[in-house]
Order: sequence, then C-alpha cells, then structure tokens
Amino acid sequence: MAKKAFALILFSLSPTVYGAAGGVSLTAEVAFMIGDLPVTNSMITSWVISLLIILVIRTLSGKTSLIPSRGQLFVESIVGSIRVILEPIVGKKVFFASFWLLSGLFIFILINNWSGLLPGVGTIGSGYYDENNHFVIESSFIRPGNADLNMTFALAAVANLCWLYFIFKFEGLKNIVIHIFGNKADKKEVGLLVFIGLIPLFFAVGLIEIVSILFRPVSLTFRLFGNVFGGESLLHSMFYLVPELAWILPLPFYFMEVLIGFVQALVFMLLIAVYIGLMCNHGDEHH
Repeated sequence: MAKKAFALILFSLSPTVYGAAGGVSLTAEVAFMIGDLPVTNSMITSWVISLLIILVIRTLSGKTSLIPSRGQLFVESIVGSIRVILEPIVGKKVFFASFWLLSGLFIFILINNWSGLLPGVGTIGSGYYDENNHFVIESSFIRPGNADLNMTFALAAVANLCWLYFIFKFEGLKNIVIHIFGNKADKKEVGLLVFIGLIPLFFAVGLIEIVSILFRPVSLTFRLFGNVFGGESLLHSMFYLVPELAWILPLPFYFMEVLIGFVQALVFMLLIAVYIGLMCNHGDEHH
C-alpha cells in the first residue's frame, strides 16, 4: 500500500514524479480561492507570463529614441517581422487597429506554449509516495496556461469579439450583409437572368458561412488546447515508456514541442488575421 499522503514541494524532472498514477490531469487544479472565485494553477502561470512579457518588453525598449538601443532594436525587429506577415492579410486600413491584438496573441500564446517545457512545470506539487517509493503528484502547482481548456476558450472568445468590433467599425452592417449573402457573380458577364437565379444559391452559401463563423471559437479553442495538452501528455508518457532511458528519451520530443508551440501560436494569429482580412481587406492597395 502507498504511504500516507502528505504535501511536498518537489523540483525535478525525474520519472518518479509528475502524476504517474493517472497521467496529466485533463483539468487544471485549484490552487486557492479568492472569495468564491477559484484560482487554478494554469491561471497563476498565465499571470506570471503576462507580467514577465510586460517587464521584458518595457526593459528592452526603455525610453524610445530615433537612434535605437539594442533592446529597442530587438523589439522593433520583432514588430517589423510580424508586420510583414500581417499587413498583406488584414490590409493597411485595419492593420494598425488590429496589430495590438494579433501580436499580443502570438507572443502570449507562444510563451505559454513553451512554458510547459520549463523544469518544474508539472513536477512541483503535493502528493504521496507509492509502494515503490516513487513520489506521485496528485496536484501540481504549475501548469501551462494553454493546457487548460478555459484559457484557450477565453483566448478564442476575446479574439472573436475583437473581430466583430473590427468588421463593424471598418465595414459597417450593410457591407457585412453584402459580403456574406451578396451575389458574387458579375451581372455583365453572366447576364441578368443568371444573376437573378444565383441569388438563392449565394444566400444559402451565406447561411453556411454564418454557421462556420459560429464554430470558429470552438475550432480555435480545441485546436490550441488539443495540441498543447497532447504535447504535455506525450512528454509525460516518454518518461515512463522505458524507465531506464527516461533521462534521454524525452529529449527529441522537447525539440518537437518547441516547434509545435511556435507553429500553434502562429496559426492562431494567422487565422484571426485571415478572418479580419476576409471582411475588411478588399485589395484596394493592390491591383
């Protein structure tokens, strides 16, 4: 039988920890309560990362000047690289208004994704020793923010609410309705009768697009959560697959998770940019 359970703070990547009994928990654990509001371990991680991002950028940029410092040049290089990617997608008209959202999503999601690879994440917590004298984590104190479904849903909800704000501000209700339900055929090329006949077809296509818009938050939520949580579970499994090789076997998967974390942050940002561009970027700057 397992020894009597007790709380222990542990900092280790050893396969004798990290919840050997049941794998990675599907839900975030409650760290403490503020009144009736539960504060989970994933929330704490996200708050710490948000604070670090603010402090790092403020420290690097410092007091901006025409002759940039090394830190300011580094920040400007990141901003310039993101601008090169986003501006052709969302269009010049909406770029400056949406840049704060898109760049913020990318940086926040990227650092949150990579936070799961840091030593101590998932291996600091309370638990008990089993019959083999292995420490089993029952409740971890630190959990990657995006390995929590609530966090990815919040990101998707905020992104889509901002999308609604941008399209109503820059397009207006009339243009939005025309974009979704309007007849896309050229009356001069297809003729009046064909043009009229296509109206019901494009109206039906518009209804399908409405359904796809409603499912965007769901797809964004589960795509990000699934990849991050799947990566956490994969790394956990590699520690127990061959116990004798636990010191080296997970290493290639760490590099894979670095790449996946970057790709998922980029995909999330680009999808929101495409949603904005589909409505607001009419190619007015390009012929």
